[in-house]
Amino acid sequence: MGENPQSRVRLRPVDLARPHGLSTQAVRNYEEAGILPAAERTGSGYRIYTPLHARALDTFLALVPGHGHATATGIMRAVNRGAADEAFLLIDESHAQLLDDRRTLRAVESALRDLGPDAAESAPRASPAATFIGPLADRLSIRPATLRKWEHAGLVRPRRDPLTGYRVYGEADVRDARLVHQLRRGGYLLEQIAPLIDQVRAAGGLAPLEAALGDWHSRLSARGRALLAGAAELDTYLLELSPSDATRRPALP
Repeated sequence: MGENPQSRVRLRPVDLARPHGLSTQAVRNYEEAGILPAAERTGSGYRIYTPLHARALDTFLALVPGHGHATATGIMRAVNRGAADEAFLLIDESHAQLLDDRRTLRAVESALRDLGPDAAESAPRASPAATFIGPLADRLSIRPATLRKWEHAGLVRPRRDPLTGYRVYGEADVRDARLVHQLRRGGYLLEQIAPLIDQVRAAGGLAPLEAALGDWHSRLSARGRALLAGAAELDTYLLELSPSDATRRPALP
């Protein structure tokens, strides 16, 4: 790697910190964490930063909204030690997670479209589709304890068999459990889900969840845009780390 001309420009920690509203200690912490390249020191021990360090900080802060702090840290550490492929793997995993979340959202919307105007009361509790806690937990790939927790929170309301005392989940209960499961995968807390389920039961339709689904769409779109913005900053940073890599890029058709 040849010397970058910008390496001759000296910056203080405050020069990196001030544009982002950070403390100088935060900048030093980022260096110690490997998010910034190691800085040279003066004879008296003061850190010497360069525009490359400023670019690294810009890149990290651009990566955080799309990837989260931990993954963004892993990406920068990998890049700074010359392990770009490790960084690309982390980036791929974030994109894969976003794709999985989009599929989850579509699954929620598909499940909700099955709700007819009388869905809240459409299924009798003793319907032929009734099931017990173990089979339902297996169907949802969760533990029976999770279903009991949801019941305690009022999210599912199975009846009790009068002879055995076992929980019996009718079609409406299975529907509620599916909705809770999908919304939990979408990042919603139990206390956020409870009023939605109550409204679905009362209104028997999709309208109570339209605002939540719209917010979910917006959050996924914001993450997608943030991933693009972070990628652009990272690409620029990689070129400043290794300017010769620009000549090895594949030609566009």
